[in-house]
Amino acid sequence: MPGGNCQRQEWWHGKFRCCGYRLTLGREAILDILSKSEGHLSAEDVYMKVHPKYPNVGLTTIYRTLNVLSNLGIVCKLDFGDGRSRYELAEGTEDTHHHHHLVCTNCNKVIDYTDFIDEELELLRKTEKGLGAKYNFKITNHIIQFYGLCDKCSGKE
Repeated sequence: MPGGNCQRQEWWHGKFRCCGYRLTLGREAILDILSKSEGHLSAEDVYMKVHPKYPNVGLTTIYRTLNVLSNLGIVCKLDFGDGRSRYELAEGTEDTHHHHHLVCTNCNKVIDYTDFIDEELELLRKTEKGLGAKYNFKITNHIIQFYGLCDKCSGKE
């Protein structure tokens, strides 16, 4: 997906410039790792992937950068109840997709849920519209996580 990667990088650069930040080599490396990740990475996971190529980027820099990226809305900071924050690239380009999470409370497996049916999408639209009107609040995004047991942990494989 070379075109998608270029479009994604333009989005990153625009977000950084707009907010007065520089897109350093370390920040770009972290974004690159998150953009290629299939899972939800902790700061330590990101560090382990960035460090071999960029040994001058320390764990403290990773934490600081993830915090900045989260505050800018480029990265979503997620809490799955396991005591470690996880990160994933936020939606920002046309090739990203909205999803929710199913979190197993036994083994901590996280499943990205993307195959919404029309009734689910309509319920979400109505919920967002109703909450926005009730609290005079402009909703721009949401994160939904469902907790329970995966098929393996529930014995229903």
